[in-house]
Order: sequence, then C-alpha cells, then structure tokens
Amino acid sequence: MDTQTLITELQSFGLRLAEAPEGAPDAGAAPDAEAGEGRRAAWTSRRGGAGPTQHVAATLGGATVMIPIHTDKAAASPFVARIGRDGAGTVARDGEELAPIALVKAPRFYALSTRDGIPYPKIALLHGADVLASTVLQTCVRYAEREKACAFCAIGQSLAAGRTTAKKTPEQLGEVAEAAARLDGVRHVTLTTGTPRSADRGAAHLADCARGIKARVDLPVQAQCEPPDDLAWFERMRAAGVDSLGMHLEAVEDEVRAAAMPGKAEVSVARYFEAFEAAVRVFGRGQVSTYLIAGLGDSLASLVDASERLIAMGVYPFVVPLVPIPGTPSADRAPPSGDFMRAIYTRIGPLLARAGMRSTDVKAGCARCGACSGLSGFEAAGEAAAPPGPGAAWTSTSGSFDDATVQLRARAEQGDLSRVPPLAPGHLLRRARAVQGHGRG
Repeated sequence: MDTQTLITELQSFGLRLAEAPEGAPDAGAAPDAEAGEGRRAAWTSRRGGAGPTQHVAATLGGATVMIPIHTDKAAASPFVARIGRDGAGTVARDGEELAPIALVKAPRFYALSTRDGIPYPKIALLHGADVLASTVLQTCVRYAEREKACAFCAIGQSLAAGRTTAKKTPEQLGEVAEAAARLDGVRHVTLTTGTPRSADRGAAHLADCARGIKARVDLPVQAQCEPPDDLAWFERMRAAGVDSLGMHLEAVEDEVRAAAMPGKAEVSVARYFEAFEAAVRVFGRGQVSTYLIAGLGDSLASLVDASERLIAMGVYPFVVPLVPIPGTPSADRAPPSGDFMRAIYTRIGPLLARAGMRSTDVKAGCARCGACSGLSGFEAAGEAAAPPGPGAAWTSTSGSFDDATVQLRARAEQGDLSRVPPLAPGHLLRRARAVQGHGRG
C-alpha cells in the first residue's frame, strides 16, 4: 500500500493503538493534550473543541498527519499501531506491517502557564508538527441553540470539561505564540472562533488577537470566521496582521447544509462566494481557503464541482473527511470511505497544482499544515501531468473580473490551465449567478 493510500485509509477508518508510550495513562488511549494544569502529555492528542478533533498527530512517510483515535470507528479500525515507549512503531493491518509511524510528542510550551496563571494548553494547542492553533472565542451562537447547531461540531465540549477558556486575549496569545516559536519551532498560527451575535462574526476579536501575536513574534497568522456583514473587515484584518483567511462552507448542497448545519445554512452559498471574491482581492490568490467536509452528504460531483469553481476564483478548497465526534448529532454517522476520499483527492489535487495553488504556498493555516487531509499529497500528480494543449476548451464559471480571474482566464486561453466545466449541480450555479448578476445559460 502506497503512503498516500495509507494516509487516506487511516483518516477514514481511524487507528487503534495497541501499546502506549511511557507516560500514557492506559494502553490504547492517548492522554489529552488539552488537560493542561502544567502536566505534559506523552504525545499530542485532542478531544472535543472546534475544528479537527479526536485525533493524534503522527509522522508517516515523511508527512505529518492527524489520525482519528478517539472515536467509535477508530476503536474498531482494522489498522493498529504498535507503539514503543519512544512513540515510534509500525502500522499494521491483518498482521501485515505497512509502514513506520512516529507520534508527535507534546511540545515543551505545554508545561508553562501565562502570567495570569492559565496553563498554555488552555490558550492554544500544537496542531500537526509546527502549527499553533487557538479558538479565540470558545462559545458560538449556533452551538448554544441545539436546533441550529452544526451536527459535526464539538466547540462546547472542551470548554465544559475545563480544558480551555471561553475567550483568549491578544496578550495571552502573544505570550504563548512567542514561547511556542522559541521552544518548539512553531512556524505559523491558526486562529478560529465560534460565531458571536455581532455583525463582524468574530472578525474584530480575531484582528485584535493577530495584532497581539505580531507584537510578540513574527509568525504568519490565518484567521477563520464566517463572512462578516461588512466585507471591509477583510482590509481591517489584513492591516492587523492576518496573512491568510479561512471561511468554511463545510457543505455545498442545500439539503445537506440544512440538515448538517441548520443555523449556518442561513448564510447562503451565494453570500460565501461573494465574500470569497472580496477576500481574494485583499489577501491574494491561494491565501483564502475553505473547509469542505466529505461525509456530510454531498455527492462526489458536488464536492469536485464546487472545488473547481473555488480554485478558479483563487480559493483553496481544503477537503477533509468527516470525523464523527462522540456527543454530537453526527456521532453515529459513518465517515467517508478511503475510496471516496481518494476519488476526491485525485480530481482536486491536480487542479490545484495546474492552477498554481499549492499548499506549500499558503502563508498560514489549515491548508498549509495539511495534516487533517490527504489532499496535499495529490498535488504532485498535477505537477507531473502534462499541461493541456493550446486547443483545450476552457469555460468560465466565475463571471468575475478581478485581476486574479482575468489572469486565470488569460492562462487558460493560452492552454496553461485545464478545462473548467460549468458548475454543477444547478443550485450552485444559480447561487453564483445571484452574486455575479450574470452567467451562462
């Protein structure tokens, strides 16, 4: 089994740990890196919270990947890792050893506390191998109303368990970021937020937090939030020190959005696309990204078609498999199969590479880290593939006339880009037209 297939399978099935490194509380269950209180966990693991969770960070085939271990699916996974006391071991299936693996050890900054006595892991965590991540507002207007909550989100779990604080201050984040860079070589920062009731959707506090980090240490910062009512916030965030922006669609089909995130679905796909265009003008092509969660119900065609449109606009579609989190409405939902994820990656990876949008070029955030998805490993396929000939057809699905799109079209007319078919399914095209005011028939 090649490395990319193995990573894809592990992120779908999860992983059982047969033996635990020294310092773990019990075999087969990693300690909580968020537990804090000055205690260093044996390796990095996470339960609950916003964003990727229920994972352990590991190095596999030279890449850092996040692999689910704290889920019911992982407990029944056919993949098992026999780990030694140093955190290194081998992944096996049906008794066949497949590849060496090494768990990422907890960083040194986890042992420290802020000047006001809060353990650093309650302020920010290590994601992957070199990313500092924090949910700056650990409460969300949607999560608080269960009939509107996103079915896959566990933002309130870590707060209820006392593993984090409700609001991180710019000063706290600056202090932790400086220590993480100095002690553990952290190279960039991801700041996300629960959605408050304010019209800025958390952008104001994200801007303040980015400013607080840049005052202490020169690290690239990604901020993640819903589209603010006033898109001028993108300029303000950029001026505050935000280097890249994430606005997460999660799902694209109307029916899927209504079922999986009834509150967030009130923000239309059309509004997201309007915000994407505005954000790309501020942050540049490839510096705006969006999460697409495979396994919520969107079809393969929907995910690929939406990704094609996003890439044409200069937005990086960061596609990840659903991780069913215990205690959430999606807990019993089956994650997507490895075959489904590979089918997505093999289509989107080459499109990214041919469009000149690679994860390594993103300044900060999830797409640059790439550990929660197998997508970046498939970009190389596009780099190696021969470009289309000068006669290849190219169809605009954007209708945008910003500089980046004009350049993209010019390259396409010269045969430098692959064909981008009209967006499907129809509801996405109709929504795009609502934003742009015109489009193809």
